[in-house]
Amino acid sequence: MKAVLIAPRKYVQGRGVLKEIGTYLALLGKRPLLLWDACVKGLVGDLVLASVRQAGLEPVEVAFNGESTKEEANRVAQIARDKAADIAVGIGGGKTLDTAKAAAVYAGLKMVTVPTIASNDSPTSAASVWYDAEGNCTGWDCWPFNPDIVLVDSQVIANAPVRAFVAGMGDALATWLEAEAAYKTRAVNLAGGVPTMAGMALARLCFDTLMEYGIEAKRALELHVVTPAVEKVIEANVLLSGLGFESGGLATAHMIANALPSFPECKRFMHGEKVGFGIISQLCLDDEVNTDEMYEIVDFEIAIGLPVTFADLNLEGIGRERLRQIGDICAGDNSLCKNHPFKVTSDDVVDAMIAADALGRRRKEVALGG
Repeated sequence: MKAVLIAPRKYVQGRGVLKEIGTYLALLGKRPLLLWDACVKGLVGDLVLASVRQAGLEPVEVAFNGESTKEEANRVAQIARDKAADIAVGIGGGKTLDTAKAAAVYAGLKMVTVPTIASNDSPTSAASVWYDAEGNCTGWDCWPFNPDIVLVDSQVIANAPVRAFVAGMGDALATWLEAEAAYKTRAVNLAGGVPTMAGMALARLCFDTLMEYGIEAKRALELHVVTPAVEKVIEANVLLSGLGFESGGLATAHMIANALPSFPECKRFMHGEKVGFGIISQLCLDDEVNTDEMYEIVDFEIAIGLPVTFADLNLEGIGRERLRQIGDICAGDNSLCKNHPFKVTSDDVVDAMIAADALGRRRKEVALGG
């Protein structure tokens, strides 16, 4: 079976690099479409537009409607055609970036992502996750190529809400755990083959970086400062996680996270926060997990503020029958849970989620000295 690794053409990260965006876009075209929402434009718009114009480019501004639906991607793509844009530039969070990536494919444009938060690994990936107008995940598409350029300004990330940064660590923490599970079955990854040694090594580096620097990086982010720990964790959240999940594999942690928005109580939670609970559920499902490592991971999640119990997800007191909705999804024909080297049933997933809640509650008691 073939092995495949995919990646962006260029990744740029550092304090103040956003002021260079015009120089980088000029390598790709002359008329960039800038997709952002009003909040993001208010934060970085003047800087971006000044750099773009200084480079002699003609920007086409488009306001993002707020949800990464296929309808929104088609709308943006049509504007790109009408305005003769040659680059699609997504600036903002994951949904804005995913929409810009899809529009780039639909309209045949170059693709650039500029995350303003490090809340997930969307910026580097060749995938777009789709939602409906109510915010329910409806699936994803994997595009033929990754972004041409990923531009990450560390100071912009440090100025963003700490919660988003923590959510990014939740998303990234799953990368190795899921890739390792998928590797055991030689499951085909999103890149279209089995993982390379490089893909697995990057996934492991992502995990090790978070466990070593995550707590310190969060402390620095609370002060909105950029430190070596912050730079390392930004790279883990955005680059290492993106490369690791696409060229490694996914499993139960993301399957549960993608199903949780079906509960109204979970609507306000960020993707990486839901992945955080999915990780613990996956650990409780896997018969090869070392208990000490399991406790270490849960304790790390507690320390940085990820949800580890039903109560943390506004699901306190949830019954087995409601959880079966998620169990049935996870046991379905197209489920990522099939990437494990063992059969996963609906009851298995429900039991694992109930066990994860109990484990999270117990480790919180331990953290408090109980």
